[in-house]
Amino acid sequence: MSTKISALVITLNEAKNIRDLVNNLDFADEIIIVDSYSTDETLAILKEFTHVKVYQHTFTDFSSQRNIALQYASHKWILFIDADERISESLKEEILTTVQLNNPKKGYYFKRKFYFLDKPIGFSGLRTDKNLRLFQKEGAEYRGLVHEKLNITHTGTLQNYLTHYSYSSYEHFRDKAIYYNKLKAIEKIKKNVKPSVFMAAFHPVYTFLNRYFFRLGILDGKKGYIISKIYAQAISERYKEMFKLMKEQATSSKI
Repeated sequence: MSTKISALVITLNEAKNIRDLVNNLDFADEIIIVDSYSTDETLAILKEFTHVKVYQHTFTDFSSQRNIALQYASHKWILFIDADERISESLKEEILTTVQLNNPKKGYYFKRKFYFLDKPIGFSGLRTDKNLRLFQKEGAEYRGLVHEKLNITHTGTLQNYLTHYSYSSYEHFRDKAIYYNKLKAIEKIKKNVKPSVFMAAFHPVYTFLNRYFFRLGILDGKKGYIISKIYAQAISERYKEMFKLMKEQATSSKI
């Protein structure tokens, strides 16, 4: 049984992360980067690593870009990781042990430990976050514009945490959250989901209260408040985008 691993990453302007990321993936049998035409030093840095395979494709959506990366993978096992994530030594050992099991599952979720401004976040709705990151390539396909999902069942969860340095600044966090929610708006409109004025007002408030109080963001102190506020703001932007897209659809249908 093949236990070789293809580590896949999609990138856009990840110069601050890319060198540490490649070094972190030193246990993988192949490393493949699919880049969306970065304009910073990402590609120049990658030239330092002759063993890394780099391809460039225009970005359309996250699922399409991830599926392109899958097509380049040579090995049975896929490890998909974001440029701002790192794998600890204990997680590396668990990954290598898992792919050698006699009867492994089709895929494995990674629990993630979030860092905001270089400090760990214990609550704020992020404590239970996990993503399907290690899986067998055969038949695997990503679907969805945002928070893309794999069509894989028969899964398990690894015990060690993936470290996620996603939020390096307030602005970075806010812009990223809003960007994802605008993509979510496009996805919902394509599915003929109609936004309502009530939900546009209620959903952001609920999001803040849920993360800050019910999911214990208050225990993360000031950072918990900021995180809850940004998520609420991003939800508000989602509804603004949905109303905008609906108006554009209505205008174009009259032409």
